[in-house]
Parts: sequence; C-alpha cells; structure tokens
Amino acid sequence: MSSAPPGLTRHCHQCGTPYLLSGTPGRSETCERCRADLHVCLNCTHYDARMAQQCRERRAEPEANKGAANFCEWFEFAKRVWEPAAANVREANARDSLKRLLGE
Repeated sequence: MSSAPPGLTRHCHQCGTPYLLSGTPGRSETCERCRADLHVCLNCTHYDARMAQQCRERRAEPEANKGAANFCEWFEFAKRVWEPAAANVREANARDSLKRLLGE
C-alpha cells in the first residue's frame, strides 16, 4: 500500500481546513472552520476548469454553482496541496492596502 506524497490532503476548497474523517462528506456537510459546503465540484477529483462544464466525468450532470452542495453521485474528494484561491489573495492584498492607507 503506497502512501500519498507529503502535503496532499483532502481539505476545504475555501479555507484549506483538512477533512480528517474517512469516507466522503455528505451533501449537507460543511467545513468546521468557514462553514463552506464540502460536497461541491471545487473539492472533487473530476473538477477541471479547462473542461466543458468544468468536469472530466462525462456521466455527471452539469452543476451551475461549482461551490454549492450538490447531489452528484460521481463526487470523489480530491487529495491535493492547499493553495489559496487567487481571488482570496487579491482580496487580502486589497484589505492590507486599505488598512495601511487608513493607518490601522
């Protein structure tokens, strides 16, 4: 049995909190830290922003909101390295700039 490379975790797509339970999260399960839904396209191994419908699983029904809980039966929680979304980095930089401007 091979182990996963270091740094690969199943985690919340929004904040990076590791999902430590075995199995797959249920549709109504949320992140313990930020309350984001966990059974979402953005946490799935089949999610690929470059593909049509952003999904490599051709049998899956298209989901409009990739960050909202869904009933997809092909969901597999992805193991990957946590990297904050670019939008979150931009938001954090903007907040830091505003705080410096206001002298906080």
